[in-house]
Amino acid sequence: MQIQKTHPQLFSFEFYPPKTEEGAASLHVVRSQLAKLNPDFFSVTFGAGGSTRDKTFDTVIDIQAKGIAAAPHLSCVASTKANIRAILKDYLDHGISKIVALRGDLPSGMMSAGEFRYANELVEFIRQETGDHFQIHVAAYPEIHPQAANGNDDFKNFKRKVEAGADAAITQYFYNAEAYFYFVDRCAKNGVDIPVVPGIMPITQYTQLFRFSEMCGADIPRWMRKRLEGYGDDRAAIQAFGLELVTNLCQRLLDNGAPGLHFYTMNQAAPTVAILENLKL
Repeated sequence: MQIQKTHPQLFSFEFYPPKTEEGAASLHVVRSQLAKLNPDFFSVTFGAGGSTRDKTFDTVIDIQAKGIAAAPHLSCVASTKANIRAILKDYLDHGISKIVALRGDLPSGMMSAGEFRYANELVEFIRQETGDHFQIHVAAYPEIHPQAANGNDDFKNFKRKVEAGADAAITQYFYNAEAYFYFVDRCAKNGVDIPVVPGIMPITQYTQLFRFSEMCGADIPRWMRKRLEGYGDDRAAIQAFGLELVTNLCQRLLDNGAPGLHFYTMNQAAPTVAILENLKL
């Protein structure tokens, strides 16, 4: 197993843009709690086809104004070069220096992918338009993208994003550390030398986790699934089990050289804070 020791360990937290005033007020509280942990950045998701463009922008600018680096997600599918150029200019004008560049999902009912088909084309376009201004993060899939034909094709797609100019990668969440270690080994053997940061999903309820995992292709190991099913509606037991399991996963990843952790917070602070407290970070 290759150990990633050349990059400092950094931590980041992901939010989705709130849809309501109540959600916005709640997110302010969550952000304040997580800001005390001195993250490298907060990232903010971007809906299919830019459906949350304005809300993403407003959330990002608000975060940046509070003194913490913000990394907006930018998905290119069903978009145009003119649209992406305008978004990049807005972020340049507001001092944003990090972007999470993604292909994204095609909105329901749309048949055309637009002027961009793949994330590597978006990364290349960002570099052409803005040079080295943005630190670009891309997605990685240790357990293979659900739409990929096979693992080899998926890795080739990832490598194209790196060659197009990506600075770092954030993985889809996983609960099998071996999948991550194998992916990092493969990167090293293929000359891919950017930080590959594990994405971490805290466990707070089983039905939601199962639904998300079905959509994104994240594997829930059988033993883990059976344990969670056995708790039924006992949410406290699910959360206690999830806290122990995810803490142990994070500790193993960090002990073996992971360059940091990226938490999918689901706009909640407590689960992530509990994990980091367990890790004594």
